[in-house]
Amino acid sequence: MATLSVSETTTFRWTFEQDVENYRSAGVSAMGVWRQKVSDCGLTRAADLMRSFDVKASHLAWAGGFTGSDGRNFRESVDDALEALHAASILGAATLVVYSGARAGHTYNHARRLLREALKELLPVAVQLNVSLALEPMHPCCAADWTFLTSVDDALEVIHAVGGERLKLVIDTFHLGFVDNFASRVREITPFTALVQLGDSRLAPCGEQNRCFLGEGAVPLREIIDAFRDAGYDGYYDVELLGEEFESVEYREILRRAKLAFEEYVSPS
Repeated sequence: MATLSVSETTTFRWTFEQDVENYRSAGVSAMGVWRQKVSDCGLTRAADLMRSFDVKASHLAWAGGFTGSDGRNFRESVDDALEALHAASILGAATLVVYSGARAGHTYNHARRLLREALKELLPVAVQLNVSLALEPMHPCCAADWTFLTSVDDALEVIHAVGGERLKLVIDTFHLGFVDNFASRVREITPFTALVQLGDSRLAPCGEQNRCFLGEGAVPLREIIDAFRDAGYDGYYDVELLGEEFESVEYREILRRAKLAFEEYVSPS
């Protein structure tokens, strides 16, 4: 059954404790967990809070940076991802979002090789813990600090090269919704999709992730969501709202409108 989730990055200034309590009060029963907030709260306490409030983790964000673009070496990034996998398991998150890291001066072949080597080491642990590693391709104008995977085809190429049922995709409509006829590819990619993130924008991404409320932008959300439903996707739809438009909006209002958008686009009565 399709389920609403809201990413903790949406409520950037709230603590983990505030997120759990306020999400539940708003009728949001799942959240995309942000590792930085978990670290501030403490992993054991975070897991206890989620159980206490009966809030599920749609995913844990994030691990990666295997190309060294964030200042860590390959071994440090892989070890961090192993730690993140164990954290995801403790939190009950079936998906760990993975960013490859930027190209960082490497050739594309070498960057892909580093990513493949990392995933091959991580996947046996992911299988053991029942957690999927989900690659997130990003729009080229937003990807520079995060990933060299800037299209679904880039990510699928890695998935097919590495193999394994626990290697999946994150589909963010903000990053991919402006691709021509993207909805026509949904049936093809649904078997590989671990998580759908809902984002909207008035203009195609260009630098900062300046999103808008769902349904107020130019992303064909209804067409994309209908395509996922028709293809049999029934997992989490994680709402991620970032950017200047939300800086002056009260977080409870953002949660209220996220829930209304989910009910309109994903789970209409």
